[in-house]
Amino acid sequence: QVRLVESGGGLVPAGGSLRLSCAASGRTFRTYVMGWFRQAPGKEHEFVAAITWSGDNTYYADSVKGRFTISRDNAKITVYLQMNSLKPEDTAVYYCGAGLKPGTRRDEYNYWGQGTQVTVSS
Repeated sequence: QVRLVESGGGLVPAGGSLRLSCAASGRTFRTYVMGWFRQAPGKEHEFVAAITWSGDNTYYADSVKGRFTISRDNAKITVYLQMNSLKPEDTAVYYCGAGLKPGTRRDEYNYWGQGTQVTVSS
């Protein structure tokens, strides 16, 4: 099993920044991709960003390109999501996922964290 724990969410004004962290433990040797998804109230889960453990490839949703940056620290087995220029529409619960291949669909990830709330005030 892979255990994922997110942290770093909170309340921030529009235009502000937050950095989310996702710490992994367990059978991480099988983890190929780490991704971030989000779910706003009443909406479906939405892909945000993903990164391979090599760091050679990153993927972003169009809605966050240029504002969010995904990175990883392999020594700490932690993935980060730096979120800048936040907008009220970024308000959601953000989830970290681990999967075997890069993907933008939720079903392509095998393990999930419990989520962290991000609220952007207008």
